[in-house]
Amino acid sequence: MSEVKWADQFRAVYDRGNAAYGAGCRSASSMFSAEDCEFLTSIGATEQEIFDYVEDAYHGGDPVFEDVLAVTAIRYDFFKSQMGGAFPDQLVREADLPRKTDSVDGVSWLPRIIAKARAKLRGELPPELMYGCGGDRPFLRRAGIKLQEFLEFVRDAGDDDAAIVAFYKSRASH
Repeated sequence: MSEVKWADQFRAVYDRGNAAYGAGCRSASSMFSAEDCEFLTSIGATEQEIFDYVEDAYHGGDPVFEDVLAVTAIRYDFFKSQMGGAFPDQLVREADLPRKTDSVDGVSWLPRIIAKARAKLRGELPPELMYGCGGDRPFLRRAGIKLQEFLEFVRDAGDDDAAIVAFYKSRASH
């Protein structure tokens, strides 16, 4: 699927989800058609994660569609290039993630968002968790980092937590 084609189709699916939410649809399972769900699966996305982005944007204007598209594009690329277009056999459990209060090098939340970003890339986030949630966005915004920028850095850093911490701290200190 070409970059332009999938992005255009994604925009149409997102817009239909937004319209459905505006019309009172309040569940991921009823927001999208079977064709929309099939498309989302083909790009490594789930209806729940797109529902969560639509819901948050509807109520607070954040994240904007362009950020959702960029995050989805990073996941799509990882899904195709690193995972061969296959979903993982199991999801992470929320209880196995760092707590919101856990810290690294004096920065609370950072261990959690690193783990969530890695799980997002691998498609391992359970339905009750969202990369880019209402806690993640302000945390990154305080450092002047966009959701997609952090996700790309985590992807590129691999298992190098120290590099991710240094990146975050260098941005947060400005």
